[in-house]
Amino acid sequence: MKGVLLVNLGSPDSPTPKDVKPYLDEFLMDERVIDAPKWLRALLVRGIILRTRPKKSAKAYTKIWWEEGSPLIVLSKRFAKKLRTRTQIPVALGMRYGSMSIRKALQELRYKGVDEVLLVPLYPHYAMSSYETVVVKVLEEQQKDFPEMDITTLPAFYKNSDYIRALSESIKEGLKGFEYDHILFSYHGIPERHIRKNDPTRYHCKINGSCCQINSVAHNTCYRHQVYDTTEMVKAYLDLSEDKVSTSFQSRLAGDPWLKPYTDFEFERLAKEGVKRLAVITPAFVSDCLETLEEIAMEGKAQFKEAGGEDYKHIPCLNDSDAWVNTMAGWIDQWETEEILPA
Repeated sequence: MKGVLLVNLGSPDSPTPKDVKPYLDEFLMDERVIDAPKWLRALLVRGIILRTRPKKSAKAYTKIWWEEGSPLIVLSKRFAKKLRTRTQIPVALGMRYGSMSIRKALQELRYKGVDEVLLVPLYPHYAMSSYETVVVKVLEEQQKDFPEMDITTLPAFYKNSDYIRALSESIKEGLKGFEYDHILFSYHGIPERHIRKNDPTRYHCKINGSCCQINSVAHNTCYRHQVYDTTEMVKAYLDLSEDKVSTSFQSRLAGDPWLKPYTDFEFERLAKEGVKRLAVITPAFVSDCLETLEEIAMEGKAQFKEAGGEDYKHIPCLNDSDAWVNTMAGWIDQWETEEILPA
């Protein structure tokens, strides 16, 4: 019997330091998030970061926490619930980190008699710290305790025409009534070394402004190439002016260089160059979360206005929109009936 496993990032159980600390420990100790040797990772995370970060992160979570719980969890559950009404096969939801685990989701599918699983990492783009770590974790759980299950993974869908349509229409809806001067596509940032680590050729990804335009097998796992592809395809779909759209990267850690330009620097640059009305979209996520709701919708607005901007609009992620649900349902139908995955 076939079934679907949706996997998103995860969240602490509550916006308190007590619950945030174990969540951050699991997240930051992932070797695909902080790709240092385990002893060094433990020193950084447990010896330094977790001494102060849980309290700070808990305050940020408190700002965005809903009555029903974590926005990312609530929105993911709403999406899964709607999706179940559009498909005949079981759909389970798990999180890469936190108590709503992948293991529990696989157990749910097993209970329903599922032995063929379509794994759907809820990330449009391939990155070792998001898409890849989900796939690896699911396969680890499968090999350890669910050997009867056959896992098929949905490819990163960053340039799929159905996804681009759903994303573009969502942006169009979000822009209604807002006369923007500029649209900023702000994607989750990753260290530049992650790009090079995921380059199977070991020479193509130079992050020099041109390698992403030169066709290469490296693009299959190149986050930077894929996010720029998404921006370009949405720009074409919505017929956006070249000079009114740009791409940036948010949420970096101190130390090694991360993908540039940095979103917070772009808020300041755009405002100082005369942009008064800024719209921001965060397509690295399909569900709004701490990073989109606090860092971009709240902190970003304050940074832009402090630099001289006047009006700011954060456009929500796809969340549980009908267009996004229908898009995913169509992919599942393709896999269930024809065993064809979307390209």
